[in-house]
Amino acid sequence: QVQLVESGGGLVQPGGSLALSCSSSESIFAMKIMGWYRQAPGKQRELVADINRDFDTNYSESVKGRFTVSRDNAKTAIHLQMNSLTPEDTAVYYCYAQRLKWPQAGRGPTTDYWGQGTQVTVSS
Repeated sequence: QVQLVESGGGLVQPGGSLALSCSSSESIFAMKIMGWYRQAPGKQRELVADINRDFDTNYSESVKGRFTVSRDNAKTAIHLQMNSLTPEDTAVYYCYAQRLKWPQAGRGPTTDYWGQGTQVTVSS
């Protein structure tokens, strides 16, 4: 089983910044896609941003230009830099990974994994 552990959540004022990290128990070399989802109270879980093996990124329209997703050099974690935060960004943020059964092939069957989530609160 792959374990994903998020860190970096907390309380921040509107207009401020916050950085999240997601550490994987297995090298992210085995992952087809990794990314971040979030769920606000009374709302559906939604994609925030993700990054694939080719370093291509994908962002929700609501965070484009404000958030940046990246992979570390050691291939053990992904990060989410959040800037210009607003109260609408308040949510539990979850790390997501889609693991390849055959990482060397770079394609084929995958298994989904989720972290436990970290709370981000944007408030004065």
